[in-house]
Amino acid sequence: MDIDKPSLRRQALELVGADSHRVGTRLAQSGGVSRQVANGYLQALVRDGLVDAEGTTRARVYRLKTLAEASRRYPRDGLQEDLVWRELVSPVVARFAQNVRDIWHYAATEMINNAIDHSGAADVLVEVRKNELTTEVLVADEGEGIFVKIQRALDLHDPREAILELAKGKLTTAPEQHTGEGIFFTSRALDFFEIESHHLRFSHAPRADNAIAEQAADTPGTRVCMRLANDSPRVMREVFDAYTDPEEYTFDKTVVPLRLAQYEGEKLVSRSQAKRVAHRFERFKRVELDFAGVSDIGQAFADELFRVFVAAHPTIRITPINTEPAVAQMIRRAVAAGAAKAGNGNHA
Repeated sequence: MDIDKPSLRRQALELVGADSHRVGTRLAQSGGVSRQVANGYLQALVRDGLVDAEGTTRARVYRLKTLAEASRRYPRDGLQEDLVWRELVSPVVARFAQNVRDIWHYAATEMINNAIDHSGAADVLVEVRKNELTTEVLVADEGEGIFVKIQRALDLHDPREAILELAKGKLTTAPEQHTGEGIFFTSRALDFFEIESHHLRFSHAPRADNAIAEQAADTPGTRVCMRLANDSPRVMREVFDAYTDPEEYTFDKTVVPLRLAQYEGEKLVSRSQAKRVAHRFERFKRVELDFAGVSDIGQAFADELFRVFVAAHPTIRITPINTEPAVAQMIRRAVAAGAAKAGNGNHA
């Protein structure tokens, strides 16, 4: 049997990156080779300086080796994000393809600028770390904290509501200086994006659901962690185009993960919940409501979004996606009720 050596080598790296244990066994199974051949590939990665190994025989643990890293804590006052990019981040990603460098340029400078303009902290910590497969960038400060600041600025009841607002996009606490697009597009350009602040976490990955989770430990200020494959085919312009009006070239579409509105697992049943979900929808022309992770919704919730809101905002297109059968049925009832009312000339 001919062995696809580049493919098996890549598999080995990805398996190490996913889980450091039992890599030889897993590589033999996934690659269709003997354990001896699999171990040979792992040893080659160790010799090439791409993987570190600890332990012996079956207890051996493999980890991707850090190939380049840089870290610096900058005084925030007078700091310029392009300076940090040129000094700290750009040298680490300099040999990547142009599309990858473009994504990192946008993502790193946007998040550093957010820390400069919004955190109020004394310092901003920036770290960058690269292995053979991926690069990670961390931007952290010990300011007020992004979720608490948004809660205060928007007069929200709970800081968790700030995560839902962040996920929509076009949100900023400094409209004179910012458009509120940075976090939205950065989170969609990367393979992994996460914000931690105090006891809350907001994360996004292109092929996974947005998530909200209570942290075991408090995180002072704001901590943003970003990760991207070194050979990612993603193009920044295509990320923009997916949410942009092709004629006016304006950011007019958002995707709202409804699971973020289910605080502590509560069901989406009330009109007040629907109104919180629909807050600031008038800033968009197209809104996709992502029901992934939502098994059921109440009649009042569906009616408020798909009949009342739609009737009051006929120029905004609301589209549900990833709906369970029970959710889809409730939405159809609300839409049908709205159509019937419109057909009767809006007379009850």
